[in-house]
Amino acid sequence: MIVYLARRLLAAAGILLVICAVTFLIFYVIPADPALQACGKTCTPERVADVRAQMGLDRPIHEQFGAYVVGVFAGRTLGSGVECGFPCFGFSYQNSLPVWDLLVDRLGASVSLAIGAALLWLVTGLAIGVLSALRQGTRLDRSLMVATLTSASLPVYFVAMLLLLVAVRVTGILPYPAYVPPGEDLAAWASNLVLPWVTLAALYAALYARLSRAQMIETLAEPYIRTARAKGLPERTVVVKHGMRAAMTPIVTIFGMDLGGLLAGAMITETVFGLPGIGRLAYDGIVKSDQPVILGTTLLAAFFIVFANLVVDLLYVLIDPRVRYS
Repeated sequence: MIVYLARRLLAAAGILLVICAVTFLIFYVIPADPALQACGKTCTPERVADVRAQMGLDRPIHEQFGAYVVGVFAGRTLGSGVECGFPCFGFSYQNSLPVWDLLVDRLGASVSLAIGAALLWLVTGLAIGVLSALRQGTRLDRSLMVATLTSASLPVYFVAMLLLLVAVRVTGILPYPAYVPPGEDLAAWASNLVLPWVTLAALYAALYARLSRAQMIETLAEPYIRTARAKGLPERTVVVKHGMRAAMTPIVTIFGMDLGGLLAGAMITETVFGLPGIGRLAYDGIVKSDQPVILGTTLLAAFFIVFANLVVDLLYVLIDPRVRYS
């Protein structure tokens, strides 16, 4: 296990380095000169040259990339003499704030949104999927599948606007979402995130319900399930201990990918509800062509997805006793 974990960590570091290189090239070589964006509207050629020197853009591209990677782990001094402490992701072109500070400031809202929505859609999706599989071919099964197909077909922004209309404007049972740190007021934190949670869960729960239904139907048809029933085991034990455990492997895989992606921000949901998360920060960076912010959010998203995949691989040992790592 130790050797396997070491190999996976090295592979994860390599993947992140490749993603960093590709993203760096996309946002620092292909687009317009970053010095023109940082300089402002009234720039002379001499001023642009000074800005390029201050930002280190006058150096060869491989030196810029090397300095960026080293800065992420050890900090660096920019061409203007400004210290960028560890971990250095550069400074935003729009407000000159450190990108890392912006990411940390927005991370709480994204994590709150992702964890709450993930728990909601996982419990709901599995419950619907297992129930539908156990009632395969019945009217209940068909009704649940029609409902999940409808839910999965609705765009996220449409569900968000519909929930805002009904729960905020018409009935007023919930406040308009505004992120409140859980340490300040736990009840306000939860009540303000109910609508974003439901918005994301409506989509993902439908997908997980259909996936878990298909996996459960396939698993319950296996010979060892028939053997367990023939031995007289309670139906609950057969379904939960034998059926669901075997069907969980692909679900855990997809769940790790989805949760890892959401931890780096749900762009549409955060934008519609005005939540100050990583997704909203990435959206603002794209709109304003703020390359350091875009690069920082991209690397953070890649880290969460790679880390989530590593955790999922380690969970396989607990879910399926046949899996062994060496």
